Amino acid sequence: MKLFISILIPVLVGAASGFFTQSGVDGWYAPANKPSFNPPNWIFAPVWTTLYILMGIALFLIWRSGAEKNIKQTAIILFAVQLTLNFFWSIIFFKLQQPGWAFAEIIALWLMILLTIIWFGKINPVAAWLLVPYICWVSFASVLNYSIWQLN
Repeated sequence: MKLFISILIPVLVGAASGFFTQSGVDGWYAPANKPSFNPPNWIFAPVWTTLYILMGIALFLIWRSGAEKNIKQTAIILFAVQLTLNFFWSIIFFKLQQPGWAFAEIIALWLMILLTIIWFGKINPVAAWLLVPYICWVSFASVLNYSIWQLN
C-alpha cells in the first residue's frame, strides 16, 4: 500500500499540473517562438509520467526505510517542497504565461531537487539515483524555459 500511495502522490500532482499545462499549450505556447532544440509536444507526457513514477518509487524507499525519524522527515519534507514547486511551475509558465517568473521558479525547483537527492542519498542511495533523471530533465527544461523567455 505504501508503494501505491508513494507513486500515486506524484502522479496525481503531475495530472493536476497537466491540466494547467494543456490550456497554455493550446493558447499562447503554440505560436510562441521556441528554440531549435524544443522537443515535440507529444514527448512531454511520457517523459513526465516516467519521472513521476520514479519519484514515487524513490519516496517509497525513503518512507519504508529504517532511517532516524528526523532525517527521514527532513527528506520527505524536501520531497514535498520540490513536488509543490514542480506543480506551480506549470501554472506560472503555461497558465499565467510568465516564462521569466517560471525561470526563477524552476531554478528554485532545481535546487530543491538537488537537496532532496542529497538527503535521499543519506538514507538510500538507490532512492537518490532514481531522482537523477528528474534533475537532468529539469536541467534541460530550465534551458528550454530560459530560451523561450528570451525569444518571446
